[in-house]
Amino acid sequence: MSKIEDFMAALQKRDEEKSKNRVLWILAVIGAVAAVAGIAYAVYRYFTPDYLEDFDDDFDDDFDDYFEDADEQEETAEKQEEQEEETQAEEKSEEE
Repeated sequence: MSKIEDFMAALQKRDEEKSKNRVLWILAVIGAVAAVAGIAYAVYRYFTPDYLEDFDDDFDDDFDDYFEDADEQEETAEKQEEQEEETQAEEKSEEE
C-alpha cells in the first residue's frame, strides 16, 4: 500500500507543478504583451508631433501682434496730438 500512496503523492505533486507552471507561463505571456504594448506606446508618443505646442506658438504670435498693433496706434495718436499742439501753438504765435 505504501508504494501506491507514494505513487499517488508523486502524481499529485506533478499535477501541482504543472498547474504552477501553467500559471507561470500565463503570467509570463501577459507580462511580455504588456511590455511590448508599453514600448509601442512610448515609440508612438515619441514620434507623434505635438500639435498643441504649435497652437500655443501661433496663439502667442497673434497675442503679440494684437498688442504691437495697439502700441502702434497709441504712438500714432500721441504723434497726432503733438502735431495738433504744435499747430495750435504756431497759430497762437502768428496771431500775436
